[in-house]
Amino acid sequence: MPTLTVFTPTYERAHTLSRTYESLCRQSCKDLVWLIVDDGSTDGTGDLVRSWQEKENGFEIRYIWKENGGMHTAHNTAYEQIDTELNMCIDSDDCLADGAVEKILTKWAQVRDKGYAGLIGLDADMEGRLIGTGFPSGMEATTLSGYYAGGGRGDKKLVYRTDVVRRYPPYPVFPGEKYVALAYKYRLIDQDYELAVLDEVLCQVEYQPDGSSGTMWRQYLKNPNGFAFWREVCMRYPTGKKRLLMDCVHYVSSCILAGKKHIVLRSPRKLLTALTFLPGVGLAWMTRRKGGALGG
Repeated sequence: MPTLTVFTPTYERAHTLSRTYESLCRQSCKDLVWLIVDDGSTDGTGDLVRSWQEKENGFEIRYIWKENGGMHTAHNTAYEQIDTELNMCIDSDDCLADGAVEKILTKWAQVRDKGYAGLIGLDADMEGRLIGTGFPSGMEATTLSGYYAGGGRGDKKLVYRTDVVRRYPPYPVFPGEKYVALAYKYRLIDQDYELAVLDEVLCQVEYQPDGSSGTMWRQYLKNPNGFAFWREVCMRYPTGKKRLLMDCVHYVSSCILAGKKHIVLRSPRKLLTALTFLPGVGLAWMTRRKGGALGG
């Protein structure tokens, strides 16, 4: 049984998935399984993956096709299928950095018995420039939310113990919506575990113009229940006063867009929600304006 599952949710990314595949083939250590969860692609992704499965890659490739439901539902499917000790997500337009698997398993061998939920490493762009900030000198462990609350910035690569991930609820699914923040599960894990710091670049990323990070106004408009749910979680487990205020405003806005009633009464932070209600109304108006202008 391999130690690590690298799982890749993908949707209409046959034109970039080859880059991910090639980065796995270049790994110095191939103690891994590659699990591809195809979220309803119609661009020939399945045929492409099957052609790779017929080759001697040095690692197993597993492929699952499912009806399109959004990134979070692909993660749910992946977590149901993973049977290795560790897992990490590499997006279908990203690359696993050279030597990443060897670095992960070497570090994990050093900290396996220390009670961590897994490892946290760095992301870089395709030219090798660090995404956001690095880790403070001497930091041995942190939570993801604690890292950001302390001033850290930019996406980080997370490697989790599979048994830990499965202790927490799956991402909820809201009819007609296709977005729930992946950070939901990470925030819950943060309440109980730390991650060991691996101060190495594990992934090279490229943000696509049609990716979720580039279309957030439209995402807010199309998935208000998912965002309202996420803001409730953030209000229950805040990472700072300023962030809590922002979450309250976004909570109000998403509830308005979802047509929810009793917005203040159902909030985990009733007084603060009442105080931020008017800014939330303004954000809902702006979301309709900007999200509608993006179309789709």
